Amino acid sequence: MMIDKRLIAVAGDARRHVAANVAFQWVALVANIAAMGAVALLLQGLYERTATAASLWGTVAAVAAAAVVRLLCTAASSRQSHLSSAEVKLRLRDLIYRKLLALGPRYRSVAPTSEVVQVAVEGVDQLETYFGAYLPQFFYAMLAPVTLFAVLCFVNVPAAAVLLVCVPLIPAAIAAVQTWAKRLLGTYWGRYTSLGDTFLENLQGLTTLKVYRADAFKQREMNEEAERFRCVTMRVLTMQLNSITIMDLVAFCGAAAGTWVAVTQFQAGAVGLAGVLFTVLVAADFFIPMRQLGSFFHIAMNGMAASEKIFRLLDADVPADGSLPVPDEGPIVARGLSFTYPGAEGPTLRDLDIEVPRGSFTAVVGESGSGKSTLASLVAGRLRDYDGSLSIGGVELADVAEASLMGSVAYLGHQSHLFSGTVRDNLAMAAPDATDGELLAAAARAGIDGFLAAEQGLDTPVAEGGSNLSGGQRQRLALARALLADADVYLFDEATSNVDMESEDAIMAEVRRLAATKTVVLVSHRLATAAQADRIWVMEDGRLVEDGTHDELVAASGPYARLWDAQRSLETFGGEAA
Repeated sequence: MMIDKRLIAVAGDARRHVAANVAFQWVALVANIAAMGAVALLLQGLYERTATAASLWGTVAAVAAAAVVRLLCTAASSRQSHLSSAEVKLRLRDLIYRKLLALGPRYRSVAPTSEVVQVAVEGVDQLETYFGAYLPQFFYAMLAPVTLFAVLCFVNVPAAAVLLVCVPLIPAAIAAVQTWAKRLLGTYWGRYTSLGDTFLENLQGLTTLKVYRADAFKQREMNEEAERFRCVTMRVLTMQLNSITIMDLVAFCGAAAGTWVAVTQFQAGAVGLAGVLFTVLVAADFFIPMRQLGSFFHIAMNGMAASEKIFRLLDADVPADGSLPVPDEGPIVARGLSFTYPGAEGPTLRDLDIEVPRGSFTAVVGESGSGKSTLASLVAGRLRDYDGSLSIGGVELADVAEASLMGSVAYLGHQSHLFSGTVRDNLAMAAPDATDGELLAAAARAGIDGFLAAEQGLDTPVAEGGSNLSGGQRQRLALARALLADADVYLFDEATSNVDMESEDAIMAEVRRLAATKTVVLVSHRLATAAQADRIWVMEDGRLVEDGTHDELVAASGPYARLWDAQRSLETFGGEAA
């Protein structure tokens, strides 16, 4: 049977509720034993014609009292189950939240976002059942047969011994399938989180998939993955049903064996009629707790599989935060820089050597998957655990204090998050002490002031994720927030993708103005936005293959020139088609 010591340690105050749950179930069992004893004595009296009206009403009173006690104990047990599971959910989610805060943006190097969401929501819910149902039932299933054996020993020892010996056959049957079940449920959770990763990735990139007409291909790919998940789910259900059948067979046969011994002892005169009737009435109670535990076993296995992923996140090493501030001067330099995502077959960046001077406007271009965004995330501190060297102003990034890096480097991606509240709330996150005038000035620089004037100004409501705004409005608002941060280095990672032409022009105009006074790194798949940069880095398969100005790279007739010609031909084709 499964008792994870670490899970018990994490439970905290929930252990007290688990103990109370077991105690209430035990009291209900004692009440049931008393009621069955009264019924057995009454039946013997009726058979022997010695029963009286007083004994009849006494038995009725005893059964009624036992029923009330059982009702109250069941309600109290359910209450304790709820309290224990609620305590565990609160504690685990607090631990996960604190771990994510400690990891910061680097949590993605431990687990993808979809997996973190799944273990924090459904994974914790599975452990809720583990503590609320399985764990109390485990201890009660150990206590109930011993209690019944102790009582039955006063009636007939052989029958009590047979019933007690048959009880361990149920956990033996569970243990027989435990190794297979653990492996199967591990596969189940792996497929489940993989399907979640695919779904989230396709949902986030739906616009791109539609643009490149790859949505049908991704749909087929996701359907195939969903079918694999369905198959493993059916295998899990089959395993559960088969093991339940085995446990039922063991329980029925065990109760029958105990009853047969009791009847044999009665025939031999070793036990009276009341004794054999009492044995028959309580025989099932030997096996019902363990049988119920067997039903919760599969839930517990699912919770254990989820807990492995939770503890993998909680056990993730938090990179030691540096103590040095970001220097005001000096280039961003990478030497032999390599990076591999967890679980990836190979590195995304390979021996990269670059140097971005302070106060320059640098563009990083390349085909999808070439490592552009990974490079930007490393510079922004969103990813760590790189190989090689990555320094800013001569200080290794690993030695820079995270707070200093966050204050010096502003990152604007293509899906910058907006929070539920107002425009003022979202802008003030970057500059809590900014006046309304400063907030409106940043909005004007980002080209969203006209929209605000037509709405409620800084009090314009913003839904979670900016779902009540257009793509261009969301991105302009995120740009205004980044401008308020007044950072030394600005990283624009596909900041103009998925926006309309007007919003792209407004964002790029502000990027060019920023480049006059700040260090700007622009990551873009669209070469027209990168053409005005001081220097362009061309990446291919995680390596730097070209660098230079736009004119130099076009004249070189290399990878950049081929990308430029391909994009120009597509734009020209679109213009002719129009």
